[in-house]
Amino acid sequence: MDLGLNDRVYVVTGGSRGLGLAAARELAADGARVVLASRDGQSVAAAAEKLGPNAIGAAADNADPETPGRLIGTAREHFGRFDGVLVSVGGPPPGSGAENSDEQWRSAFESVFLGAVRMARVAADELDEGGVIGFVLSGSVHEPIPGLAISNGLRPGLAGFAKSLSVELGPRGIRVVGLLPARIDTDRVRELDALSGDAEAARARNAAAIPLGRYGTPEEFGRAAAFFLSPAASYLTGVMLPVDGGFRRGF
Repeated sequence: MDLGLNDRVYVVTGGSRGLGLAAARELAADGARVVLASRDGQSVAAAAEKLGPNAIGAAADNADPETPGRLIGTAREHFGRFDGVLVSVGGPPPGSGAENSDEQWRSAFESVFLGAVRMARVAADELDEGGVIGFVLSGSVHEPIPGLAISNGLRPGLAGFAKSLSVELGPRGIRVVGLLPARIDTDRVRELDALSGDAEAARARNAAAIPLGRYGTPEEFGRAAAFFLSPAASYLTGVMLPVDGGFRRGF
């Protein structure tokens, strides 16, 4: 199936590693052009170089109010158009509801929540019919994850914002979608497994709770993201897609 991605241009935040990079890789492989953004300028430049001439890297902080306009401007300047954005940010610090400090909450809110909302708002003003705004969220949208109180607090709110935005932008032909990964085999998930004190045992325990019996690969997540962002998914909006090997038991 042709996803219709050839020559379309996307901004992908959190694009130097993990799920953002996995999505950008699959977009570029299918003919799209991508602007990768990350706070680490060297890492994102190296990641873009590996993807080839249809990708460029840009140092950017989601917490900076100037970031959305600058990234969209970079897309237009280098590739001549702007068709969509995938908002992916690093996970907030782990901890329980009683442990995390005000500063940790404030910092995470600025980057994870408000930065994502701001990016989506600016993108909505810049997109034409057929454009798309995607969010990389988490299975915590539906069920809290032990030890990740800040993520549990912020991700469901972003899902609610995305759903509201999908209704507002639908009449303009702009789609809004979300992806809800669970145990995808990234550096972030391996770090979370290690917090238990026995990463190997934690991985085995978590994998046993997944109907497919294993962690997902970044490539599997990336392919799901590329489809969701593509014109092939033109009648999907306001949808939160679990990419979790069946871990979520509800519909």
